[in-house]
Amino acid sequence: MRISVDRDVCIGAGQCVLAAPEVFTQDDDGLSEVLPGREDGHGSAMVREAARACPVSAITVREEARDRE
Repeated sequence: MRISVDRDVCIGAGQCVLAAPEVFTQDDDGLSEVLPGREDGHGSAMVREAARACPVSAITVREEARDRE
Protein backbone atom coordinates (compact mmCIF):
# COMPACT_ATOMS: atom_id res chain seq x y z
CA MET A 1 0.00 0.00 0.00
CA ARG A 2 1.17 3.51 -0.74
CA ILE A 3 -0.49 6.64 0.69
CA SER A 4 -0.24 10.27 -0.31
CA VAL A 5 -1.95 13.56 0.46
CA ASP A 6 -2.71 16.08 -2.27
CA ARG A 7 -1.78 19.27 -0.46
CA ASP A 8 -3.36 21.38 -3.21
CA VAL A 9 -6.72 19.82 -2.30
CA CYS A 10 -6.30 19.46 1.49
CA ILE A 11 -8.26 21.96 3.58
CA GLY A 12 -6.74 20.97 6.93
CA ALA A 13 -9.87 19.41 8.44
CA GLY A 14 -7.65 16.97 10.36
CA GLN A 15 -9.93 13.96 10.05
CA CYS A 16 -7.01 11.84 8.85
CA VAL A 17 -4.98 12.72 11.94
CA LEU A 18 -7.89 11.74 14.17
CA ALA A 19 -8.41 8.44 12.33
CA ALA A 20 -4.75 7.43 11.98
CA PRO A 21 -2.44 9.57 14.14
CA GLU A 22 0.42 7.11 13.70
CA VAL A 23 0.39 7.80 9.94
CA PHE A 24 -0.75 11.41 9.45
CA THR A 25 0.16 14.77 10.96
CA GLN A 26 -0.55 18.41 10.17
CA ASP A 27 2.14 20.93 9.28
CA ASP A 28 2.46 24.49 10.58
CA ASP A 29 -0.12 25.64 8.01
CA GLY A 30 -2.61 23.00 9.18
CA LEU A 31 -2.34 20.89 6.05
CA SER A 32 -2.12 17.15 6.39
CA GLU A 33 0.90 15.10 5.47
CA VAL A 34 2.08 11.54 5.83
CA LEU A 35 4.63 11.05 8.59
CA PRO A 36 8.10 10.14 7.33
CA GLY A 37 8.50 6.40 7.00
CA ARG A 38 4.74 5.77 7.07
CA GLU A 39 4.07 6.06 3.33
CA ASP A 40 3.69 2.28 3.20
CA GLY A 41 0.37 2.43 5.04
CA HIS A 42 1.25 1.20 8.50
CA GLY A 43 -2.12 0.34 10.07
CA SER A 44 -3.90 -0.10 6.75
CA ALA A 45 -7.46 -0.30 8.15
CA MET A 46 -7.01 3.04 9.89
CA VAL A 47 -5.47 4.57 6.76
CA ARG A 48 -8.47 3.51 4.69
CA GLU A 49 -10.77 5.06 7.32
CA ALA A 50 -8.73 8.27 7.20
CA ALA A 51 -9.07 8.42 3.41
CA ARG A 52 -12.81 7.80 3.67
CA ALA A 53 -13.19 10.50 6.34
CA CYS A 54 -11.38 13.20 4.34
CA PRO A 55 -14.09 15.71 3.35
CA VAL A 56 -12.28 16.70 0.13
CA SER A 57 -10.81 13.29 -0.85
CA ALA A 58 -7.25 14.58 -0.63
CA ILE A 59 -5.86 11.20 0.46
CA THR A 60 -4.94 8.56 -2.10
CA VAL A 61 -4.43 4.94 -1.07
CA ARG A 62 -2.87 2.76 -3.75
CA GLU A 63 -2.46 -0.96 -3.39
CA GLU A 64 0.90 -2.17 -4.63
CA ALA A 65 1.40 -5.63 -6.05
CA ARG A 66 3.82 -7.68 -4.05
CA ASP A 67 6.63 -9.49 -5.80
CA ARG A 68 5.95 -13.18 -6.20
CA GLU A 69 8.83 -15.57 -6.07
